[in-house]
Amino acid sequence: MSGFVEKPEPVQVPGLTHLHTGKVRDLYRNEAGELVMVASDRISAFDWVLPTEIPDKGRVLTQLSLWWFDQLSDLVPHHVISTELPAGAPADWAGRTLICKPLDMVAVECVARGYLTGSGLLEYNDSRTVCGLALPEGLSDGSELPAPIFTPATKAAVGDHDENVSYEEVARQVGAETAALLRRTTLDVYARARDIARERGIVLADTKFEFGFESTPEGARLVLADEVLTPDSSRFWPADQWQPGRTQPSYDKQIVRNWLLSPESGWDRASEQPPPVLPQEVVERTRAKYLEAYELLTGKSWSQETR
Repeated sequence: MSGFVEKPEPVQVPGLTHLHTGKVRDLYRNEAGELVMVASDRISAFDWVLPTEIPDKGRVLTQLSLWWFDQLSDLVPHHVISTELPAGAPADWAGRTLICKPLDMVAVECVARGYLTGSGLLEYNDSRTVCGLALPEGLSDGSELPAPIFTPATKAAVGDHDENVSYEEVARQVGAETAALLRRTTLDVYARARDIARERGIVLADTKFEFGFESTPEGARLVLADEVLTPDSSRFWPADQWQPGRTQPSYDKQIVRNWLLSPESGWDRASEQPPPVLPQEVVERTRAKYLEAYELLTGKSWSQETR
């Protein structure tokens, strides 16, 4: 059993139609047919959306995504139209709301990996492959791969796991031409982001992107959507602490995962019981990690950003 511990009721805003409540984001459609994406402060772990929020998390994800969209705009267009707050929306939506183009979304999580960890490590230890791609012997947790690889996954519903699939399966689902475009664009964007992060003392181990197609007079155009290169969608490691052969320290919600698995939480992951409320100390440390990632990557102070 998994999903929401306490599923929130959608905020009702005149002129907006609620479409979906996700792990972090709430999705609406405005009267112009555009999508309104609102990033909450919700946090998930082990396929549960926890009952405790992390203050400022949604704003950090939104502002960091906007920064990355600017860094990548010459490689692939993005879906953001405006950051203007819709009329009648609550003040708390400021800084966490994006008005976006409606796209024909591709039902594939486009994952790029430059380092071996997570589900990729589990498959490698079993078969020396990741998503069916053969890798050399001798790699361990945190090893840099000989070259970045495209390891797609199916997009799961709230409470379910994304499932890694082969490139051939993606080609079967979306067509060979689209699959090749997704792979090429994913690896190009990853390479750009990896280099930018490296200059700032951060290892971008892996990340996932979502893409959709926009109709234009010239034909369908691939567009980068959702969030991009945030601590929720990427593994960021401090470069000066990177050491293959162990679990790497990271700029993400690992603090939350570690606490939930600790005796202190009293929670049994294998049970059907939902996770408990997070202690304030865990909330504050997790918030600090998100802010640290934002400030290191963008070079901006969060306190200045929120004035």
